[in-house]
Amino acid sequence: MFDALTDRLSSVFDRLSGRGVLSEKDVAEVMREIRVALLEADVALPVVRDFIAKATEAATGEAVIRSVRPADQVVKITYDGLVEMLGGEGEPEGLNLSLNPPTVILMAGLQGSGKTTTAGKLALRLVKERKKVLLASLDTRRPAAMEQLAMLATQAGAESLPIVAGQAAPDIARRAMSAAKLQGYDILILDTAGRTTLDEAMMSEASEIAKISNPSETLLVADALTGQDAVRTAKAFHERLPLTGLVLTRADGDGRGGAALSMRAVTGLPIKFLGVSEKIDGLELFDAGRVAGRILGQGDIVALVEKASAEFDQAKSEAMARKLAKGQFDLDMMAEQLSQMKKMGGMEGLMGMLPGVQKIKKQIAEANISDKMVDRQAAIISSMTKEERKKPDILAASRKRRIAAGSGVDVAEVNRLLKQHRQMADAFKMMSKGGGRGFAQMAQMLGAGGGGPGGGMDRMKTMGGGKMPMPSQAEIEEMAAKLQAGGGPKLPGLGGLPPGFNPFKK
Repeated sequence: MFDALTDRLSSVFDRLSGRGVLSEKDVAEVMREIRVALLEADVALPVVRDFIAKATEAATGEAVIRSVRPADQVVKITYDGLVEMLGGEGEPEGLNLSLNPPTVILMAGLQGSGKTTTAGKLALRLVKERKKVLLASLDTRRPAAMEQLAMLATQAGAESLPIVAGQAAPDIARRAMSAAKLQGYDILILDTAGRTTLDEAMMSEASEIAKISNPSETLLVADALTGQDAVRTAKAFHERLPLTGLVLTRADGDGRGGAALSMRAVTGLPIKFLGVSEKIDGLELFDAGRVAGRILGQGDIVALVEKASAEFDQAKSEAMARKLAKGQFDLDMMAEQLSQMKKMGGMEGLMGMLPGVQKIKKQIAEANISDKMVDRQAAIISSMTKEERKKPDILAASRKRRIAAGSGVDVAEVNRLLKQHRQMADAFKMMSKGGGRGFAQMAQMLGAGGGGPGGGMDRMKTMGGGKMPMPSQAEIEEMAAKLQAGGGPKLPGLGGLPPGFNPFKK
């Protein structure tokens, strides 16, 4: 969603990087370009004015003008301004769950904003937190809206209120409240009706439902791709409903991102969640610092680790670690890596969380690194026999042609995959020397305990602090040189990057 803004800001900061000193004229020029970048991203004009005024005041201070690396100071000031615009530092807001269940969560928004889907995603998130959840559709106008919510409830592992034909929305709300109390539900999610545009009838109905249910949370669901219309919608709903937070859907789309940057500042309401895919698990807790980092091209390593922890299969990982420690790496193991990558959001999703990726987008495109490439590689491996996956060296030219035909690719692509596998296998054999110290560290960091107390996450925090021996710079450079053989480092599932690009170098 923020790609265009990220590209524009990155170009501004790149021009500053070579300067040893910044004059007030330089600062004014930079702020003018940042102002244009924010306006082009569809950020509301009053929000941009406020942002630029504060950033200019901070950037013209003596500490920045005389700084050894003024460009870094300007980036930091921009980051701090974005964080403040998005809600400030600290823990994400999350949901305010009542101590006296059932907690009522009221979903509001225009038709087509993704309100019903978001209700299902939220239910799944709460079910994973061991909450007993009841979903109730109050949308009596949209065809099959109630059936859609019931289907989503089933997918989420929650319950849905039985449908009674002809019942009005306020009466459904009363019935849902009664059922939630009598049947001991922790959470009741009410999905209200929407319209294609704001009208008095919809607002009056939503207001009546809010009075009946007295919700702990009233969440406005807005489509991030609608730009400033989403901001106007939020203001209109806020005037009539006791809104407590915002949910921005389609945050993975190609919109300009201005709505996300404007809605918090204009309404004063916290953004609590981002909808990042159509899948039922595609709901992220909103964190201002992490989103600001993404905008500035710093990636989001925390989200990457969280995704890895969520998809982590300890038994499989330990079995693979034992094989790798012996220098074993066959095509079945490579296919498992590709599968894990898909579960974690695919190549494009993972690359977007890595710092600095925006600056090498051209190289990535030239190397044809994409989710389609991963799918083709998985198809090639699945077209092989079990023996061929274990021992790819036995593949003759005729078998390669049949595998290529069976997976819908050229023979050259089959050969590239086999070459890539060979390079990875050689690298793992090298790492296995010396008793597999590198793999023992990896297993210790990620395997024991996963992301729980004393497990992978805790160990990641202590890296570099003397508690866990890490490979030396010489070992890292040796590994990089080995991986670079054949034109660019070969990372699991990535194929070859252009020659000269080395992520191990500072």
